Amino acid sequence: MDIRLLRYFIAVANQRSISAAAKHLHISQPTLSRQLSDLEDKLGTSLFIRGNRTITLTNEGMFLLTKAKEIVELVDKTKANFNQTEELISGEIYIGGGETEAMHVIAETLKELLKEYPAIQFHLYSGNADDIMDKLDSGWLDFGIVIEPTDKQKYHYMHLPAEDVWGVLMRKDSPLAQKPSIQPADLLDKPLIISRQTTVDNELSGWFGQDVQDLRIAGTYNLLYNAARMVENDLGYALCLDKLINTSGDSKLCFKPLHPKLHAELNIIWKKHQVFSTAAGTFLEQIRSNINAHDHA
Repeated sequence: MDIRLLRYFIAVANQRSISAAAKHLHISQPTLSRQLSDLEDKLGTSLFIRGNRTITLTNEGMFLLTKAKEIVELVDKTKANFNQTEELISGEIYIGGGETEAMHVIAETLKELLKEYPAIQFHLYSGNADDIMDKLDSGWLDFGIVIEPTDKQKYHYMHLPAEDVWGVLMRKDSPLAQKPSIQPADLLDKPLIISRQTTVDNELSGWFGQDVQDLRIAGTYNLLYNAARMVENDLGYALCLDKLINTSGDSKLCFKPLHPKLHAELNIIWKKHQVFSTAAGTFLEQIRSNINAHDHA
């Protein structure tokens, strides 16, 4: 499929108007209309619902928009990593990860790298392990930061010198807030807000001694920030990692660790047989050096 057509399609979807998109793309409106009709003919489906003043996407159009953005971003990423001279290491690094304290390891590595190679750019994507591995598999990401347990058969990995602690985010006026730690029995009758990451269920089920899905699940979250807003509004107790939400000062929330303690080890992963850009390969060398130095300290 022609990348140019995908760019045209994205522009129309963003502008919600063929005339506005044509102006943005610096082409004539009839030319753009013809190109879009050709795209629909090639795919054998309608992508737009054409109104008097604006156009909206059909369900098929929404699906294509998601995929088109990923394809165009991947093409742009590839081009950017070729646009460099032999004398200057430049290019882009794409790193995905969940909310974790381990990102400070990544930040320290990037700081050292950019000090020596300021032409490198980094791009961060936030998501849980399922999201990250999908992006790795599609080539959209170079590296992923994931918590254990994670199926790593398709990936190379290194253990990061960082560890997260599982616990419960709750309101400070909760009856459980007076406890130094939280035991399984404390949560059996409580509305819980849990991560959508599939492998997390196994860890939490082991800690509870029963399938976590058999508990009182009020809701799920992908990233913790919005889940914390639900906890603030007394919708439940969020099972999460420590140090991700500020609970000091005037915050209505507090964090209590689990007992028995439940720790989360963290890895950086990348696809086996991955062909890295110069920038991504240099980053890998730097973080490998940092991890080795930490292990031998």
